[in-house]
Amino acid sequence: MMTNSGTISNKTKRGIHPPLFALWAAMASIVMMFGSLTSAYIVRQAAGNWLEFPMPDIFFYSTITILASSITLHTAYSAFRKGNKALYRSLLPVSLVLGMAFVVMQYQGWNDLYTMGVALDGNPGGSFFYLISGVHAAHVVGGIFALLAATLHAYTLNDNYTEKRRRRFQLVVHYWHFVDLLWVYLFVFLLIQ
Repeated sequence: MMTNSGTISNKTKRGIHPPLFALWAAMASIVMMFGSLTSAYIVRQAAGNWLEFPMPDIFFYSTITILASSITLHTAYSAFRKGNKALYRSLLPVSLVLGMAFVVMQYQGWNDLYTMGVALDGNPGGSFFYLISGVHAAHVVGGIFALLAATLHAYTLNDNYTEKRRRRFQLVVHYWHFVDLLWVYLFVFLLIQ
């Protein structure tokens, strides 16, 4: 910002960083998509010919796993901001492994559903379950790639913790918390329907 004397001021504008705003806008569109899917689920369920089936236990464990990954990632981010390199570097890979474990457990849950006789192309009840949980898992895979990049940065970039690095890491944390909370909503929705 230029001052009256023509020099550059150190003051910065307050407000949201543009990439963070873009991420929030993208997350809003994802929320609308899942809102549409869950609404369609309710409408189709009310139409009849709906297969009722118990949710396999592995989905409970995957929910605990993704919640744990959010806790470890948030702690890693706090450690990063405080300059605690050891804690930051140790918790990022834990978060990454927990994220991958979540996807593996989702896949196992789909296998369990198939073993129970709930096919992807069978009754709409099963098809919706696969669709909703599968689209969410695809978003988690995107988050896993972001976690992988953050982990590589933790171990390959120098120890200079710049504002640019903090903002990049903040984007990863926001997105990961988002897919975590989104899964909790979807899990509860699918459980009570």
